[in-house]
Amino acid sequence: MAAEIHSRPQTSRPVLLNKIEGHSDAVNAAVLIPKEDGVITVSEDRTIRVWLKRDSGQYWPSIYHTVSSPCSCMSYHHDSRRIFIGQDNGAVVEFLISEDFNKMNHVKTYPAHQNRVSDMVFSLESEWVVSTGHDKSVSWMCTQSGSMLGRHYFNAWASCLQYDHETQHAFVGDYSGQITLLKLEKQTYSTITTLKGHEGALWWDPVQRLLFSGASDHSVIMWDIGGRKGRTLLLQGHHLEMCVQAPQWLDSDSCQKCEQPFFWNIKQMWDTKTLGLRQHHCRKCGKAVCGKCSSKRSTFPVMGFEFPVRVCDACFDTIKEEDRTPLATFHEGKHNIAHMDMDPSRGLMVTCGSDRIVKIWDMTQVVGCSLATGFSPR
Repeated sequence: MAAEIHSRPQTSRPVLLNKIEGHSDAVNAAVLIPKEDGVITVSEDRTIRVWLKRDSGQYWPSIYHTVSSPCSCMSYHHDSRRIFIGQDNGAVVEFLISEDFNKMNHVKTYPAHQNRVSDMVFSLESEWVVSTGHDKSVSWMCTQSGSMLGRHYFNAWASCLQYDHETQHAFVGDYSGQITLLKLEKQTYSTITTLKGHEGALWWDPVQRLLFSGASDHSVIMWDIGGRKGRTLLLQGHHLEMCVQAPQWLDSDSCQKCEQPFFWNIKQMWDTKTLGLRQHHCRKCGKAVCGKCSSKRSTFPVMGFEFPVRVCDACFDTIKEEDRTPLATFHEGKHNIAHMDMDPSRGLMVTCGSDRIVKIWDMTQVVGCSLATGFSPR
């Protein structure tokens, strides 16, 4: 079903203002140009395009540049008009965009990875470009000399990246479900800690020093990095202050309800002559339970679960009907969203995805809301 385009907001929901079409393959990233009626897109069709809004109200490409390999991600720095493009062949290409956004000149090509670049951040403060790739590594390169400064390898391909410019710490999420915190130096690095999160996307708030990680399981985890309290919150699309802190998952060799052994508990299985069971966790109390003792599913919005999740039978009985009242609102984007960008000052959002369409939304009527998208890991 096609989305309807309105000239101005009608209700308190995202309103589709415009659609940009013309790509011949999936659009992997789109960013709004600050203080301009423009959008920059990169695509699997190997194109980098700068779209400017014309007097007709439609967006047309003022720059159409083709590179040698599909474009997987980008990092755009508006003040310096420098744009870095990650490619499927592992290279990162830097361009300089003219002031009128009608011309783009090649600056450098960085041999960052041996495989597809999955995410990337440019830091003007340190003059580094930090990137992750499907070659299971994170690399940081000097943008002044073009030389490689360092590289760290993981056990799984690195899927997402956030970088704290002030302290030169990098958060790297990999496809095994871990988030690694690295302190980067010019010629070396150190591993600070590893968080057991999940694959998908990362977002770093340098002011509150909070790290958010999301995935295709519809959940978001908030990691309290600055507070050093080990606090985590599970969110599914609504206000932080509405959420109750998620319980820590407990470890046990047997079900903490019926005491039946889990499949790795060889001694108890031998003593009781029973087969081991698979371990699960109740999302409300955190106890390790078997499938029989956690056969129920329930929403629990106050803890962040807007969708049904596994809870033990005892916790299910304590959840009242009013506890299941949704705290979040969901809006249909009507296309598979792989990437989004926000301009809060103008109340604009841009989304793009595998359907080759870029959509520009008016968010001025969506007040006081946290925003999240459902996406598929690239």
